[in-house]
This record gives sequence, C-alpha cells and structure tokens, in this order.
Amino acid sequence: MTDKDKDKFLAMVSARAEVELRLSDFDPRTMMVTRQHIIEKAKFPAVDFHNHLDGMDPGDLLPIMDRCGIEHLINITMRTGDEGISMIDKFQGHPSNRFSAIGWMDWSDLPVPGFFDRAVERLERMVDCGAIGLKIWKDLGISLRDDHGALLCIDDERLCPLFAKAGEIGVPVMFHIADPDAFFLPIDRFNERYEELAAHPEWSFHDSIFSKDDLLAQRDNVFARHPETTFVAAHIAEKPENLAYVGDLLDRNPNLMIDIGARVAELGRQPFTARDFFIRYADRILFGTDLVPEEEMYQLHFRFLETSDEYFDYPSHASRQGRWKIYGIDLPDDVLSKVYRENAMRFIIR
Repeated sequence: MTDKDKDKFLAMVSARAEVELRLSDFDPRTMMVTRQHIIEKAKFPAVDFHNHLDGMDPGDLLPIMDRCGIEHLINITMRTGDEGISMIDKFQGHPSNRFSAIGWMDWSDLPVPGFFDRAVERLERMVDCGAIGLKIWKDLGISLRDDHGALLCIDDERLCPLFAKAGEIGVPVMFHIADPDAFFLPIDRFNERYEELAAHPEWSFHDSIFSKDDLLAQRDNVFARHPETTFVAAHIAEKPENLAYVGDLLDRNPNLMIDIGARVAELGRQPFTARDFFIRYADRILFGTDLVPEEEMYQLHFRFLETSDEYFDYPSHASRQGRWKIYGIDLPDDVLSKVYRENAMRFIIR
C-alpha cells in the first residue's frame, strides 16, 4: 500500500468514526458461533407458577401449554372485590383442571377503619372460592397510606393477623415489593438498564422514601415473624443480582420459597453461580415466567434451564433491558423435575 493509499484509508476510517449513532439505534450482531439447542417442550411436565392472564381465555392457552409441556398454569389475578372472585372462578373452575388462581390484595379501603379485619375476611373468601394463595404487590411500602395518612410499612404489625390467617388455612403469600437494583439507582451512564429506564422513567424508584434495602429488610421481618406461614418471594426474592443474599435468606427462613419469574436475564449472566444455587436450593425454587404464554418464550426458558448453550438471547419485556446475553445452566434431571413441577404441586393439590 502506497503512502497515498494509506492516507486515503486513514481519512476514511476517521470520517466513519465521526459518524454519530444513537444508542437506541445500535443493534450489534454477534460474531460468536456457538451451539444452539431448540427445546420445544420441557423435559418434565411444568407448572408456570407466576403469570397474569386476566384478559385471556383459558381455553385459548391450552394448545400452547400442550405443545410446550406446561401441565398447569397459575393466574395471579390483578383484580379485586367481586371482579377478583370472578377471575378466580374463571381459571380455578376451568373444566380442564389445568389452571389455578392466586388472589390480589385489595387496599382500596385502607383508610377506612376496620380495614385490617376486612383484609382477613377477604382472604378467607378468596380461598373459599378456590384461590391457592395471596399476592402482595410493591405499592405496599411505597405508596399506601393508612387512615392517619402515614405510609404503611411492609412489616406493620397490623398486618400480622392476615399473614397468620394464611398460615392457618394453609395458603402461601407471594410478595413482590421491589424491582431490579438498577431501578433504585440514578438513571445515568453507570446504570446497566439505562435504555429501559430512559424510555420509562416512571419505573424508577430512585427518589422513593425507602431504599430497596429498607424495603427488603421490612419484608424479611415478615418472613421471620410468621414461621408457620409459607411465603413465596417472587423474582428470586427481588435480588437475583446477589444470589448469596438470597441463599442466606432461604437458610434463615425454612418457610420461604422463591420463583424465577422474569429474572432469567440476571440468572443467565452468572451461569456457574446460578447452577450451584439451583442445585443447592432445588426444593425451594418455583418455575414461573411472568410473561405472556408463547411458545418461543417458554422454549427460551427451557434452553436456559436444560442446556449449556452460550451467549444467547433471553425472554424479555418489549423494552430493552440491557445489551447482555445469557448462558444455559444445564440442570440435572432431579433438580429440573422439582423446579418444573414437584415444588409447585405442594400448593396446587390441597
């Protein structure tokens, strides 16, 4: 190459380097060549323990379930009152016997005196109508205020009768009280989910009254206070970024289960640690997706759990979470069968 050619080449490279590219338009294609296994059906019959299906017809879901090996699907209704009861009946009462329902905590009349007694009565009614559990969402500890205008903490002792009643009648209480760690951090260049949060700044909890650590500490107090009640800490106990913390939490609370719903992105980035975690706590983990039931979505979950494939895309929400890929954890059969089905059946068969 002549000096003239070199100068021309360097000028071309320099010009290309100065071209601005919006981060949202950056969509690199990997050059990695890795094994790809398409797992069309779960190796063992599976129970999707965490989903929200209120707007769907159970009958329309059955073909997808059959093709993917989903034996049972649990709808966590997001409706309350009579509408919630109707939704419980819609799924729990479906003639296929392949659906169950978890009720949603009704806070609508929290400021009205007598609320905490009514909460217990509502739980009993939902269970009488077939609900296999109760879901408590992240408005508790973040925005709910009592009749005096005070923020209701997760471990407020006035909720003790509710949790005690759940233990007495033998149904679990599921908690989802926080989001990924990144949602509690500034939306800046250091945030690994910058694109997602920049597009949806309303999802940020950076300015919340309580930090994420505060919220988790309150929730963990509830687990310890009610050893006779079974709790399900959704989304890997809200802390998939730190499995050592989750393991310690499980060790301290034998009444606690966790589900993996919508957290494959975190688990699949730490495949060695995640595999060890699944094997150690095989009796405490529930398969759940928290995503619209679709064949591709389930197949990607199966690929994560059943193969040792490397550097592949994961099931996600429509928004971009990050620019990472995930790795499979190739679980042993005895662990798979527990995570997919056996652990969940403790709650479905009553």
